[in-house]
Amino acid sequence: MSYLEIKNLHVSIEDKEILKGLNLTVEQGKVHAIMGPNGTGKSTLAYTLMGHPNYTVTQGEVIFKGQNILELEPDERSRLGIFLAFQYPVAIPGVTVANFLRSAVNARRRAENPEDKGLPIPEFRKMLKEKMGLLKMDQAFAGRYLNDGFSGGEKKRAEILQMATLKPEIAILDETDSGLDIDALRIVSEGVNALSGPDLGVLVITHYQRLLNYIKPDVVHVMMDGRVVESGGPDLALHLEERGYDWIREKVEEAAA
Repeated sequence: MSYLEIKNLHVSIEDKEILKGLNLTVEQGKVHAIMGPNGTGKSTLAYTLMGHPNYTVTQGEVIFKGQNILELEPDERSRLGIFLAFQYPVAIPGVTVANFLRSAVNARRRAENPEDKGLPIPEFRKMLKEKMGLLKMDQAFAGRYLNDGFSGGEKKRAEILQMATLKPEIAILDETDSGLDIDALRIVSEGVNALSGPDLGVLVITHYQRLLNYIKPDVVHVMMDGRVVESGGPDLALHLEERGYDWIREKVEEAAA
């Protein structure tokens, strides 16, 4: 079983410290959810884990498969088995979903074996068809340009299809529910649930309980001021929905005093 261990992580952007000693462990086979008010560093955590150059790590480490991934480039982290579903996926006109995915799969294979000539097209098509069937996606979707003219729901489904194709061990979903209506939210959540299992650890970053009505977390964490300040079971998300964050904020302030 693989673990992603975040230890005392401090991260700044433009000399402003955002993460201030964050500790968290995400293991394969579990769904962890992170909630918290705006500006607490949730998306900063996601981008830092995948190596976004705008975020500067000033202290701490992130251990995965015995390596400190903070020393690796984003593509190396991906090949190691970490995946990030973006809050705002970028459109790539002229590149079809199928070609993008085949290039990503072959790049990973060549990284493991430089002599690998890539997945043969018939095998790739069979695999892609199976994954799209699992996610209940129209096969015509594969021929469209990646995220070009996609609705919010289609962009998020394309992200989940990437996850299904690349088969990561740890997947980070950065506000996957952002911009989705109820139907799209349900479809995307069903896709995540279809991929969940003992080989996949999921870190779901969200503002709202509604996503967790569909993707059932094993553990819920609350972030405030760049740290995880509270952790609990699925009921914690329900308490946050009912009572907001003030009770946790008061609890943190009392502990600090």
